[in-house]
Amino acid sequence: MLEHLKHTDAAVHGILKQELNRQRATLGMIPSENFISEAVMEAAGSWLNNKYSEGYPGKRYYGGNEHIDELERLAIQRAKDAFGAEHANVQPYSGSPANLAAYLAIMQTGDTFLGMSLAHGGHLTHGHTVSATGKIFNAVHYGVRADTELIDYEQVRSLALEHKPKVIVCGATAYPRLIDYAAFAEIAHEVGAVLLADISHVAGLVVGQAHPSPFPHADMVMTTTHKTLRGPRGALLLTKQAHAQAIDKSIFPGLQGGPHNHITAAIAVALHEAMQPEFKTYAKKVIANAQVLAQELQANGIRLITGGTDTHLLLGDVTSTGLTGAQAETVLDSVGVVCNKNMIPFDPRKPMDPSGVRLGTPGLTTRGMKEEEMKLIGSMLGEVLRAPKDEQVLARAKGVVKELTKKFPLYSDIVVS
Repeated sequence: MLEHLKHTDAAVHGILKQELNRQRATLGMIPSENFISEAVMEAAGSWLNNKYSEGYPGKRYYGGNEHIDELERLAIQRAKDAFGAEHANVQPYSGSPANLAAYLAIMQTGDTFLGMSLAHGGHLTHGHTVSATGKIFNAVHYGVRADTELIDYEQVRSLALEHKPKVIVCGATAYPRLIDYAAFAEIAHEVGAVLLADISHVAGLVVGQAHPSPFPHADMVMTTTHKTLRGPRGALLLTKQAHAQAIDKSIFPGLQGGPHNHITAAIAVALHEAMQPEFKTYAKKVIANAQVLAQELQANGIRLITGGTDTHLLLGDVTSTGLTGAQAETVLDSVGVVCNKNMIPFDPRKPMDPSGVRLGTPGLTTRGMKEEEMKLIGSMLGEVLRAPKDEQVLARAKGVVKELTKKFPLYSDIVVS
């Protein structure tokens, strides 16, 4: 593995080797990360990088695309089959440009759309002021209730009636509960808006039939392919047939040039893997692991936003430990647990030093860990967060991480010398 790179560029080879060793030796618990299979990796690193393919199957601006057409049609069909979609575009480079493409397919500059506040669990591309989506369009935001920390559907409806948005976005990056797609659809239809469901975090759970599908409620669905779906870093736009032409034009020539054919291939492989019976088992285990982890963290004094999870992610409030989210991220990283600091709803702290941490189970589950390991990890996390300066506690935690990563190896067939 990487033998050609080793001889051509020792510096890059060394960095890749170090990163593989880091992934192997740590517990990756960022909920937006996962580990691709060797098959997906091979497709993503293939000679498909060599081909330019502006346009769509059968309508390219370059010759020599007969095999690329076959590949893209295969990826499209698999995406439609996996999600039950009427139309699929597999060309978006990633989630952020895919969301922008969806907006541009429906809206003009200055039009209003309604999305979830980043501070309450939404995404930058749901209209935050620092994002192009918040600069190009007039974004209005809904959030969660202070008492339950659950989405305030009454507020969503009230804002929709007041502002008459052209698009309503549902979906989140730091919200651990199920989203009521039917309720959002009812509100969208009431005000004549298009409903876009951003399911980037839960797409794999949807395909694995462990989480409700946004179809038939949503008009358009956007998902990245590298989180619970366990594919390469890319995205999909899935729509009802009524929006197919607008979406395709918005992606190309609206925002992008030639598609990344190597990533299209890797997405096709990931979708094939996700439609196998064992992936359903995986998706259910991801959620079961998250719920056991949640119980163990709560038993160890860590408050969880909404009191638990229905999905793959947890959002913890570490205020009671005396730490900030940034400090918690740092101390956990020091023992080999990789998570990310995160704002919590109504957070009095700043985004770069918030009150929360975000944890997830997709990567751990991919490595084969189950509920027994989640209990051990939850207990260890609670101990470290309560005693972040106790050298004995930190040493024990490092031992737990070392034991688990050895017992559940990552890419054991890959040797990089």
